Amino acid sequence: MSQEQKGETYNRRDFMKLSGSALGGLALANTPRPADASSLESPSRGDAETIRLGFVGVGDRGSYHLDVALGIPGVEVPALCDIDRDYLYRAKRWVEEAGQPTPTLYGEDGNETDFKRLCAEEDLDAVICATSWQWHTPVCLAAMRNDKHCVSEVPIVQTVEEAWELVETYEKTGKWATLGLEQALLESGNGLNVLQMVQEGKLGDIIHAESGYVHDLRLVKFDPEREPWRLQHSIDRNGNLYPDHPLNKIMPCMDINHGDRFESIVSMSSGAQMLNEYAAHWYGEEHPYATMDMKQGDYNASLIRTVNGKLITLNFDTNTPHPRGQWRMQGSDGVYIEGDAIGEPKIYLDGISQESHEWEPAQPYLNDHRHPILDEYNPAERERPIRGHGGSGTQTPITWHLLVQNLRNDTMPYFDVYDSVTSSAISPLSEQSVAKNGQPVDVPDFTQGKWKERDQFTLQPSESLADVR
Repeated sequence: MSQEQKGETYNRRDFMKLSGSALGGLALANTPRPADASSLESPSRGDAETIRLGFVGVGDRGSYHLDVALGIPGVEVPALCDIDRDYLYRAKRWVEEAGQPTPTLYGEDGNETDFKRLCAEEDLDAVICATSWQWHTPVCLAAMRNDKHCVSEVPIVQTVEEAWELVETYEKTGKWATLGLEQALLESGNGLNVLQMVQEGKLGDIIHAESGYVHDLRLVKFDPEREPWRLQHSIDRNGNLYPDHPLNKIMPCMDINHGDRFESIVSMSSGAQMLNEYAAHWYGEEHPYATMDMKQGDYNASLIRTVNGKLITLNFDTNTPHPRGQWRMQGSDGVYIEGDAIGEPKIYLDGISQESHEWEPAQPYLNDHRHPILDEYNPAERERPIRGHGGSGTQTPITWHLLVQNLRNDTMPYFDVYDSVTSSAISPLSEQSVAKNGQPVDVPDFTQGKWKERDQFTLQPSESLADVR
């Protein structure tokens, strides 16, 4: 065993005493005209077309999505792909335990590109991709070029060139690839209620938003049994590497790609020392991870300006000890803020809040502007909690229900191809700005002018949402 391998298993028992699991996520995407929930029908085996899904990557996050899908009536999983045989055969067992035929397995010989064979040979409606980041775009392209839609974990691209390739492939084939299960807006905190307040004008004209991926992932990066591939990104890259979760909530509130678009980004990073210190503490001061050059700054701050003059502050910090971050939405008539540091969500409305320049509890306003889809979506309890990373819930997530309905209705999810690549492309664009000492970098218009005419994002409820299983 090499010294580096010894380091990877160093003090494993103490490692597991620490907290710091990563939250993954996916996203829904947008049709050429946004698909709304009013067109959805409740899924049932007797009266709806069967949806056939293939899964590429069935580790922690992929296993979560697989378990969700297996609990939705009318969804079948005939194919699985993973180069980790333990994950692959666990997923096979879950499919069989769900009463479905034994799926065809791909990747069990360790072939990292066996997903191409899955996409070419299987009769599927869509492919669900939950691999490490480098394979997201290749899996999407393989699916689209073989007449299948694809839903990817975040980020959907790592380069601007990949973003354009996805857009061009969608426009050529008609098959979409999106962050179709990203849950930040639909399932996290009060995202939909804040969107409702914004679209009803409660905060006035939106001027500025601040959020970010602020999540201590040091344990995750160094733990060989979790997501050690994240560490390599910190070794090789320096920028705002995880923009999709915060932007999934911000972009709809700012009409991005629906009347406005990102124009430019300025990004700067601090120095990098925290990962070296963490490695020295756990592995010893002579371990390679304790001394090697880590390119990723311990803190990155990026400013994004839109064509219409709105501003976004996007923070990225996965290397320092801290609780989770916050979300702030500033309008011309008031401001909303939530996050661990402030406790309960707060709001201040000019001329309405009783005490001048003082926060008041936001919950009464969130209740008054509760998004109607939240009242309509009341799925039945499952027999057991959902397994996998992100699991423990006992109801089908609304993101999954809407995705299945998009596939049945041949519509694209609300956070569509253009929105998905715009969100993820912020990462490589931030790297360019950091490399240029914080100089502005233009954000491409992936819609090629369509943003001027595209309707405002809408997601309407329907009675069928109450019947979902």
